[in-house]
Amino acid sequence: MSNPWIAIGALAVVALAIPVAMMVVSSLLRPRVTEQGKTATYESGEVPTGSSQKIKFNIQYYMVALLFLVFDIETVLIFPWTVIYRDAIDAGVGMTKALVPMVVFIGVLVVGLGWAWRNGAVRWVRSSRATKGADTYE
Repeated sequence: MSNPWIAIGALAVVALAIPVAMMVVSSLLRPRVTEQGKTATYESGEVPTGSSQKIKFNIQYYMVALLFLVFDIETVLIFPWTVIYRDAIDAGVGMTKALVPMVVFIGVLVVGLGWAWRNGAVRWVRSSRATKGADTYE
């Protein structure tokens, strides 16, 4: 009989060898001439103007991204529950035992959404420039 750890070890070696081999081949085939755009802080193709320390970013973008992640993960966690819910009921677990944990989970998320809404995390603030543009179309 063969040891099952041999297969796991072989898989680990292959999982490490493929990325390392790809990086080695990539370093051998890449061009050696550095472009001006590659040495810039952001490789967008635009010439940077001013200091990055003076640029103010709207925190709203990050808040929306965080809220998206939270509710995206919620969907990922609810999906397996919906798949096994019918089987749990058929197995005699009982509706209360199968339903209460998910209702509590969704309740906590609704409370979190209410808190974020009350604190203005989901309210998008319009700039004066956007407001001026909206007035011209009326």
